[in-house]
Amino acid sequence: MQLLPIPTYEDVLRARRQIAPYLLRTPLHEYSALNDLIGARVFIKHENHQPTGAFKVRGGLNLISQLSPLERSRGVIAASTGNHGQSVAYAAHLFGLKACIVVPENANPGKVASMRGLGARVIFHGATFDDARAHCEALAESDGLRYVHSGDEPLLIAGVATACAEMLETEPELEVIIVPVGGGSGAAGACVVTAAINPAIRVIGVQSDKSRAAHDSWSQHEVVQRPNNTIAEGLATGSGFNLPQTILWERLNDFVLVTDEQLLRAIVWLIEHAHTLAEAAGAAPLAAAYNLRRALQGRKVGLVCSGGNATPAQVQMAISKASLLSTP
Repeated sequence: MQLLPIPTYEDVLRARRQIAPYLLRTPLHEYSALNDLIGARVFIKHENHQPTGAFKVRGGLNLISQLSPLERSRGVIAASTGNHGQSVAYAAHLFGLKACIVVPENANPGKVASMRGLGARVIFHGATFDDARAHCEALAESDGLRYVHSGDEPLLIAGVATACAEMLETEPELEVIIVPVGGGSGAAGACVVTAAINPAIRVIGVQSDKSRAAHDSWSQHEVVQRPNNTIAEGLATGSGFNLPQTILWERLNDFVLVTDEQLLRAIVWLIEHAHTLAEAAGAAPLAAAYNLRRALQGRKVGLVCSGGNATPAQVQMAISKASLLSTP
């Protein structure tokens, strides 16, 4: 296996310059009702305000904007539950590349429509992201396409890390940053940035207990596979990714699991208290913060709302099921 370089903070600064002509800075807002809920000062990084509705577009733009002429001529392919695919499709559309995205058969229809609207060819394959990824890798090999992995890409990690850099420029006294984890690019990026700016900041990852491969890879210090059954497509990976895990093993301070029911409740809290729509992965940091609220008392906490691409059916399910969970 070829060893990939770990992105540096200088790479993040270069990525910021690279994507600046195409993306606006997203807001970081504090909400009094969330402060009361957690017992801390809580700042939401609104990556759900990106043009694709998710943070991944930062990485896709950074990577695709730097492909060689040969790679551009070949076209790109990616496997995704939706947001990584949107990122690749958006950047490919912007730079005039052909893009193919392989998604599981139950992929979020809004994300699929977005990818098609951006000109990407969408192929449905398998029941899970892991099935789609295996098919994608086979197609990349047979068709000679540039495969854009959703985690094992240094330029992608450097690109998504720019969100954390923005957070600390806006609120430099943050003490804790909580990041949702599927493959781990966002959490890895946060680790790179905080290590350079202020190593005292605690970075905490969060994943669903129904798709815990990244969590268990981190805790066991080796890449492992696990069942992949969460409703949160942005957290739904059945295997750890090598490059993000290499960074997380060294720098991530903690990694917690939440239930799918807690994710649904956090979606409703964000609607009620922050007037914002988050998909389940985007709501995961709030769910984790609530579970950790005793340890977070009085601290300044940044939560990365990684995406807002929830379907009406998902929102309806969140509203109907959230009431079943008590809020002590």
